Order: sequence, then C-alpha cells, then structure tokens
Amino acid sequence: MNRLPVETRAKIIGMLVEGNSLRATSRMCDVSINTVTKLLVDVATAAMEYHDKNVRNVRVRRLQCDEIWCFVGAKAKNVTPEQKQAGWGDVWTWTGIDADTKLCVGYLVGGRDAGWAKEFMDDCASRITGRVQITTDGHRAYLEAVEGAFGGDADFATLQKIYGASMEPETRYSPARCIGCDMKVVSGNPDPKHVSTSYVERQNLTMRMGMRRFTRLTNGFSKKIENHIAAVAIHFIHYNFARIHKTLRITPAMAAGISDHVWSLEEIALLAE
Repeated sequence: MNRLPVETRAKIIGMLVEGNSLRATSRMCDVSINTVTKLLVDVATAAMEYHDKNVRNVRVRRLQCDEIWCFVGAKAKNVTPEQKQAGWGDVWTWTGIDADTKLCVGYLVGGRDAGWAKEFMDDCASRITGRVQITTDGHRAYLEAVEGAFGGDADFATLQKIYGASMEPETRYSPARCIGCDMKVVSGNPDPKHVSTSYVERQNLTMRMGMRRFTRLTNGFSKKIENHIAAVAIHFIHYNFARIHKTLRITPAMAAGISDHVWSLEEIALLAE
C-alpha cells in the first residue's frame, strides 16, 4: 500500500465516499480489489482512532439520535447459525448529530438492543460538555441508555411518528404516509420547538446515498462486518472534516471548532501513515 501514490489513494477514497462499490472503484482506478479493500481497512482504522481522540469536549446544545438498518451477507431471517457467528445478519448504525453544527458526535455499528444503546449513549456523553437537549425516536432502548449516560444533565424528549394505514403491498421499501408525531418529555425541560430528528434522519439518507453497501436491492451489500464498519468510519471522517455542508458553507468539524480548514482527500488518505 505504501507504493500506491497518495493521489491514487485519494481518488479511491473519493469514489468510495461518493457511493461507488469496491469493484467499480477498482475498475475505474485500475487497481486490484484487494488493494481497494486494504486501503479501506487501513484508512478506516486510522479514521476511527482520529475521531475517538479529537471529537472530544464538544459543546452541543441539541443532539439528535437515530439508528439506520442494513445487513451483512444476508438478512437475519436467511442467516444460518454459523453465518451469524461470522457477523452476518441485520446490522444497525447508531448516529448522534449536533443539530447546530451538523457534526456527527458519535456513531456505532452493532445491534439494536439495550446493550448497544447504552454503549452508544455512553460514548456520546463522553464527548459532550455542558447540558444538552436530546431527541430520539420512540425506541425504548434509549430510555435507560440516556438516563445512565447523562443522568440529570440532559433535557430528553422522544418523537414518535404516526403512520396512516397503507394500501401498498407488504413488499414496499418505504413507510406509509406520516400523518402526525407524538412528542413525549422523558426528563428535564426540553424546548418543544427543538424536539426534532429531522437532521439525523437526513444524515441517514446521506449514508444510503454515500455508501453503496447501504443501497437497497443491489448486490453491493457488505460481505464482511469488518468492511462494513470500515466503510462507515471513512464516511464519517469525510462527512465531518472534508465535506462542505451546503447550508453551513463549511465542514461540520469547522463549525464545531475542532478543525480550522476543509480537509482534502489526500489528508484522509495520509491518516493511515
């Protein structure tokens, strides 16, 4: 990998974060798929370390949290016990977004039960300073997780969307039409005007558009859980530090005060060194 020019490495990363598959990237860059995969894992490992060390002591006023579904290898209903041991099945990516700076404060790839919720919220709490208002969906695993991670230092509310009856077949891939929202205050005194999950849900769309393995009805899905985690790590280092937010006109990391410039793809590629 050290013999691959940094310009080529940057080009590969740029293609991956813009929604291309591993094989498509290898064809366009005229390198082997093993080279692309190794670069993915190496840069992702460094990206996770960088995020863990540098996204700290962030002042967040409004945190929005959500989780997005995907699968590795096959959907859970089609996975054998042996394949499940290898990491196949349903996979959820938890994300926490600062509603003001659009910074992804924390992310976690895993399951969707209370244990994963606790690990995710504990991680978010370790990165945030000051009192924060938190909004999640109605997933019950958040209730104890937020209380355990933030205690009394958070104003917490849930926003549950209400969907109308649908005449669509059960094989549809989009939810029925939303006809309302049910807001519930869980703890503290959250401002009703800012109880929302719109920004984090928009981030979910960005993930589906930016990573081929999240695209439905294709064969670009992840075959290994390790590569799935690596793709998510590269997505978020690029999103936080290198991608200019259309509304902010700067990157989320610059808006949050943890970076002073827009990162280039070469800088991301050089993280592995």
